[in-house]
Amino acid sequence: MSVTTSKLRSPVKPMVQPRAILCSTGNRFTVTKPEITKKNKPEMLPRVTKSPRSNFSDDYSSSSSTSSVKTTNSGKFITPPSKRNTVAAVVDNSPEKPGPVKRCHWITPNSDLVYVLFHDKEWGVPVREDKKLFELLVFSQALAEFSWPSILHKREAFRKLFEDFDPSAIAQFTEKRLMSLRVNGCLILSEQKLRAIVENAKSVLKVKQEFGSFSNYCWRFVNHKPLQNGYRYGRQVPVKSPKAEYISKDMMQRGFRCVGPTVVYSFLQVSGIVNDHLTTCFRYQECNLETEEEPKSPETATELDLHSPLLV
Repeated sequence: MSVTTSKLRSPVKPMVQPRAILCSTGNRFTVTKPEITKKNKPEMLPRVTKSPRSNFSDDYSSSSSTSSVKTTNSGKFITPPSKRNTVAAVVDNSPEKPGPVKRCHWITPNSDLVYVLFHDKEWGVPVREDKKLFELLVFSQALAEFSWPSILHKREAFRKLFEDFDPSAIAQFTEKRLMSLRVNGCLILSEQKLRAIVENAKSVLKVKQEFGSFSNYCWRFVNHKPLQNGYRYGRQVPVKSPKAEYISKDMMQRGFRCVGPTVVYSFLQVSGIVNDHLTTCFRYQECNLETEEEPKSPETATELDLHSPLLV
């Protein structure tokens, strides 16, 4: 009887771990990536954004900054020397924005452009020409009825109607001529102011005979040198002064009309006899420089000796 023997075979077991595959660089395990589905999709970390105040470029990511930027015990960051130039270049390229120009308190961001130019170019600049001084005196009187912007917009009409503010011509105005000084059918000023302008023109002619010019008469009250008040705040600037009161009385004794202390002080301010720009205004120092560079005429020196002003 023949006995047949059979080899026992172990059952095949499923592979749990990946098999080793011989690669060119050695034995490594290659694992196939599992398919990503909605169920096993990993949660995404929130994206880190740079602070708007950061001056670092894109090269300074969270990973690189962790390895290259060191911190001290106080918690301050120390930028590596190799990257300091890059940071400095970013900071230096930012343009500097100049601050707004500081002007007197009566100029606001909503002020008329004509009014702003008047402040920047004319107001407070020393005036020594007779016609210009008489024009500014008339405008100072007109402030009782109009504002400076309104007067400036009508300045060319004033000059045309008043013969470019020539005192010799205005002194010859008749009543009929005065009533014809109209703009758009209305008198450019009240009848009282118009008659005062004619009388003041006659008084200017008398002053010129005594002092040589209307300019010498006006400037003698300050010894031919502008007064520098040096106010810092607008509330400190007065509407009149003892000096203006004294000049007002002297002018009224000489036949001038409508020249109260308030009108006279406005005239002193606009003609530069008094520098009332605020010390914080950019025109304060400029007007001082213009006064220092202004040459003194021989006539002024003569008048200074002959007519010594009474300082109040």
